[in-house]
Amino acid sequence: MKPSLARNALAAAALVLAGLAAHAAEDAARFPSKVMTLVVPYAPGGSSDVRARMLAAKMSATLGQTIIVDNKAGAGGNIGTAAIAKAAPDGYTFGIGNFAPLSVNKAMMPRMPFDPEKDLAPIILIERGPLVLVVPEKSPLKTFNDLVAFGKANPDKVNFASAGTGGAYHLAGELLAQSTGVPMVHVPYKGGGPATTDLLAGQVTFMFDMAPAVLPHIKEHKMRALAVAHEKRLAQLPDVPTLGELGLKDMAMSNWFGLVAPKGTPPAIIAKLNDAANKALREPDVAQAITGPGNILAGGTPEQFQVFVNAETTRWGKVVRDKHITAE
Repeated sequence: MKPSLARNALAAAALVLAGLAAHAAEDAARFPSKVMTLVVPYAPGGSSDVRARMLAAKMSATLGQTIIVDNKAGAGGNIGTAAIAKAAPDGYTFGIGNFAPLSVNKAMMPRMPFDPEKDLAPIILIERGPLVLVVPEKSPLKTFNDLVAFGKANPDKVNFASAGTGGAYHLAGELLAQSTGVPMVHVPYKGGGPATTDLLAGQVTFMFDMAPAVLPHIKEHKMRALAVAHEKRLAQLPDVPTLGELGLKDMAMSNWFGLVAPKGTPPAIIAKLNDAANKALREPDVAQAITGPGNILAGGTPEQFQVFVNAETTRWGKVVRDKHITAE
C-alpha cells in the first residue's frame, strides 16, 4: 500500500472510531431511555429476589425508567447469570451476581456457560450475610470447643448440613474442618428448608446459615449458636463469640451478592447504575431491611466489588481444589 493510501486508511479508521466513541457517549448520556431488566438467577421469594425487587423500585425512581425483575433459576445460579453475561452490553439488562456463580462454580464445574471474569462487569456489592454456626438446642454440644473436642474424639461422627454442594454453607463447613483438623462429613440438601428441618430433628450435628435464617429459631430455643464467622460479634448475637476469638484465623465467611452487567457495558452506564444502587442502599428502609436481621450493608465502587470478587474466587477456588469438590 502506498504511503498516501495508508495515511488515508488510518485517517478513515480514526474517524470511524471517533464516531463510534461519540455515539457511545451520546447513548450513555441518554441512558436509560427505555425499560430495563434486572435478572435474578434464583427462584422468587429468596433473599436475592427480595432484595432485587426492593432495589429495582428504588433505582427506577432515581433513573426515571421501569426496572422489571426477571427470575431465571437453575443450575446453581448459572442459568440466570449466563443470561446476564450474554445480554447486549448496553445497560438495559443487568442482574444479581451471587457468591457461587461468581466465585465458586468455575472451579467446581468443568463446563460453564460463561466465564465470570471475561463475561461480566461488576457494578456494586449489595450486602454480605455473615454465617452463624448452629446446633439443635437439644444437642449436648454447648460450646464450639465442645464440638471440636467431640469431633477429635469421634472421627467422622461429626456431620454438617448445607443447602447444596458448592454453596457458602457447604464451603464454610469444609474450611472449618480444614482449619480445626476435625474430620467432618458433608450432608447436602436440596435447599435450606430441608437442611434446617433435619438439623432441628437432630439428624445432623451442625450447620452454617445466615443470621436472618437462624435468629428466629434461636429466639424460640430451637437452635443454639456456637460461633459467628465474622470479623466481629453480631449485634443480634452479642454473647456468641467469633471464630477468630476462638482461635481460628481467617474464618470470616459470608454469603453475598451484588449487581453485575455484561462485559463491555460502557463505563459511563456502569457508573449511572452504580450511583443509583448506592443511593438505594442509603435509603433508611433498605438499610434497615439489610442490617436489621444481621446482614452487612455494602455499597461502594465497581472496582471495590471486583477486588472483593477476585479475593473470594482465589480463596474458595483453593478450598474446592484442596477438597476435590465437584458438582453433583
